[in-house]
Amino acid sequence: MLRLKRARRPLPGPSASGARLWAWLMVPGTLWMTGFLIASLLLVATLAVGTTDDLGNPRFGFDLSSIRALADPAYADVMLRSLGYALLTCVICLLVAYPVSYTIALHGGRFKNALISAIVVPFFANYLVRMYGWSVVLSDDGPVLSTLRKLGLADSGTKILNTGFGVVAGLVYGFVVFMIIPLYAALERMDVSLIEAGRDLYGGPVRTFFHVTLPATRQGAAAGLVLVFLPAMGDFVSAQLLGGPDQIMIGNLIQDKFFQGQNWPLGSALTMMLMLVLLIGMLGYLRRTRKDEAEARQ
Repeated sequence: MLRLKRARRPLPGPSASGARLWAWLMVPGTLWMTGFLIASLLLVATLAVGTTDDLGNPRFGFDLSSIRALADPAYADVMLRSLGYALLTCVICLLVAYPVSYTIALHGGRFKNALISAIVVPFFANYLVRMYGWSVVLSDDGPVLSTLRKLGLADSGTKILNTGFGVVAGLVYGFVVFMIIPLYAALERMDVSLIEAGRDLYGGPVRTFFHVTLPATRQGAAAGLVLVFLPAMGDFVSAQLLGGPDQIMIGNLIQDKFFQGQNWPLGSALTMMLMLVLLIGMLGYLRRTRKDEAEARQ
């Protein structure tokens, strides 16, 4: 006797009414964030062409002296230094995060969630507190230099604090988790059979990584680079606590103009210049993402 199996019904997808409901639920938060973003941008742009009175209070007007002041080579040097520190931080974070993410995603087994938690949870602590702790670790009598001196790799005159190396070390420590998470997500989604096929084609693990793993996780790496570059470019805590007067970044300069120099127009002009650099980086990321999506559809 033949028995006919009842065909399984496909799981119902999201209905049109449900999609509209979620879209309407997103409207209040989107309007709230967009409204404050536009308002703050307009305020900063207006202050950038304003003036100050004799007491240093900002006054709205139309004066391009703050915009023209951006041509000062000193400001250009600070911007280039900030850009260099941010790019170097991105490269180091990428080199550190790839082996960590690769090991957890492909070899973590049932401990994946625990390992990711062990990395992420310490970063729940306040950023300022972590930088104070990092300044103790990198101090002249701290564990890093003490260990290096015992190994004969440093002498009594070696310093990490008040140097560019100390600033970059603080930036890497502060933002490396923003690189690990997107890379881990990209590696977790990747088909492991691609790596096995790559080993058959390319032989060694190094060639397989550059020909298979790296292209397959390119979008995760790009997202991590953006997530690290944007906050690192505008950071001022690391340069203030771990650097010296010769290592100030654009964030320190903006803070000084607003809170100590009482020159809000110049601080606003520097802010607009920083946002322009960040916007260029963001547009480059979006263009790269659209190009990758177009190639994936072909």
